[in-house]
Amino acid sequence: MAFNITRRALVAVFGASLALTACPAAAEQKTVIKLGWTTSDGATDPYAVGARAFKELVEENSGGRLEVQLFPNRQLGDEKPMIDGMRLGTVDAAIITNAVIAQVEGSFQLNDLPFLFESEVQAAEVLDGPIGQKLGSNLESKGIKVLGFMEGGFRHMINNVRPVEKPDDILGVKYRVMQNPVFIGMFSSLGGNAVPMAWGETFTAVQQGAIDGLEIPLAVIDQNKYFEVARYLSLTNHTYSAIPLLVSKRFFDRLPEDLQQVVTKAGAEATIRQRAETRAVTEEIITRLEATGMTVNRVEDFVPFREAVGSVYEQFRASIGTDLLDETLAAVQ
Repeated sequence: MAFNITRRALVAVFGASLALTACPAAAEQKTVIKLGWTTSDGATDPYAVGARAFKELVEENSGGRLEVQLFPNRQLGDEKPMIDGMRLGTVDAAIITNAVIAQVEGSFQLNDLPFLFESEVQAAEVLDGPIGQKLGSNLESKGIKVLGFMEGGFRHMINNVRPVEKPDDILGVKYRVMQNPVFIGMFSSLGGNAVPMAWGETFTAVQQGAIDGLEIPLAVIDQNKYFEVARYLSLTNHTYSAIPLLVSKRFFDRLPEDLQQVVTKAGAEATIRQRAETRAVTEEIITRLEATGMTVNRVEDFVPFREAVGSVYEQFRASIGTDLLDETLAAVQ
């Protein structure tokens, strides 16, 4: 039997492999950046919004020489393994929660300090300026470059006891917290009962009354239906969720200088775009949560809260760096 296989059929069978073999020069010219994060690829997920913006800008401005491949939902691993991979050069890039970065570079604990920033605008001004540059320099010494401080939004308090309007409203209330010394210290200093608990157990614990509430970003309240089990939502803005866009220094240094500039510029522009989209979604979520019946209030005066958690600032002064902490406190006054 004679075989009559056309080139079109071969391409259909073997796909990209045949195309790359036929055009080795074109294949060699394109560099792939694999970008990972641990949350979903949903339309409003802040990590995904930033990743898509970065991909679009890199590919648009590199003249086809760079391709960004997206890997959501922990496809490249959990956050700490991705950080370790970037330091080794086995992971190209990732969007990582600030608290996890702080495990590698202690100065990033600055961003998790409670009641440090009063607004997203203030946080962005600080992180886009000299303070953010110093944080970036510190992390670069560990083998990772910061391309932009993207935004996960503020964390807020939900509970079934009372609205939080002043520090005393937290007294005696049992809040689930992450296994993070900054968060534990915050609730302890405010007189609340900090209960470290695995995320997978938290919804049921609130539902059954084992804990009174938790601190959580708005998008997570919405997506995980916490409005079904928690009555009060207080917009405490107690912790600003920075989710920096990072790239492996080893990977970055291998790029030609012009492509380094493309990646750097894309990171900065994608960060601006991501923040704008995230903030727009935030207001929509607040409206939606109010419609579910949650009682929503905004904290009007953050000074008493900041004064109440002053001991937490001192606890982490050494690991953050005295000069950096003092410079930041001066900037947010």
